[in-house]
Amino acid sequence: MTNAPIKVFSGTKTQYLAEKICKSLGCELGKMKITYFADGEFAVSYEESIRGSYVYLVQSTFPNSDNLMELLLMIDAAKRASAYKIIPVIPYFGWARQDRKDKPRVSIGAKLVADLLSVAGIDRLITMDLHADQIQGFFNVPVDHLYASTVFVKYIQENFNLDNLIIASPDVGGSKRAGSYSKYLGLPLVLCHKSRERANVVSDMKVIGDVKGKDVLIIDDMVDTAGTLTKAADLMMKEGAKSVRAMVSHAIMSDPASQRITDSALTELITTDSKPYEGDCKKVHVLSIADMFADTIRRDYENESISSQYIL
Repeated sequence: MTNAPIKVFSGTKTQYLAEKICKSLGCELGKMKITYFADGEFAVSYEESIRGSYVYLVQSTFPNSDNLMELLLMIDAAKRASAYKIIPVIPYFGWARQDRKDKPRVSIGAKLVADLLSVAGIDRLITMDLHADQIQGFFNVPVDHLYASTVFVKYIQENFNLDNLIIASPDVGGSKRAGSYSKYLGLPLVLCHKSRERANVVSDMKVIGDVKGKDVLIIDDMVDTAGTLTKAADLMMKEGAKSVRAMVSHAIMSDPASQRITDSALTELITTDSKPYEGDCKKVHVLSIADMFADTIRRDYENESISSQYIL
């Protein structure tokens, strides 16, 4: 059905990004209405015909869970309105840290969310920088898994002195991600080894590698309370680093993240607008991923390859 029209809609909390995506695509953001009941329940309705259309639903699923529920209702409403294809565009895929059973009797939230989206009726998924790559396998529909490196690498090449730059990972788990930047840019790599007391609390950390006199760039997929990130930055400065910056795909920034970053040795935190940053930390610099998602949507609609989006 190559003549099926394209329609882009947005959930409540991701409209800021959907508007930029539509501007890049050269189309209008679709009209949708959310009706709220007194007890907090809400209902979704499309205010224009989507019969036979490619429907792209832009909505990150960060907490609270209303954002996920809103997306599920958007999918269900689109299916019942006879959309031809329903493709959620989820820049930040929430619940992704629950990707396995790391101890007995725990949920695997990422798999549950994948099942919910599938049962609701999606035909494809477009997302970015999943916390764990294997989450793609939780879906039985195609997944276009984009990477912020498409935006970040260009920024690094244009704004950093590569002759004195060193790439770092804040933990061993992120070494593969940081290693990709290191290999592509031809830069050294150092690691931080940490042990956790409990979730969001780091008890001990050590630097593996030499950072003396170097400009350090820490690469990670997300920053939540910023405990690990700021501790790594402070430790690297104690180890003799000239400066420390961080580059993360998703700025969750739960309290007291903004204050921790402000008080830390970090010179700058570079992130994307996959989730709105509403804090006031002057060290946070946001790069837009709207053009990257718009290009992917266009290529998906026109059945073109998206290989050019993958540079690492």
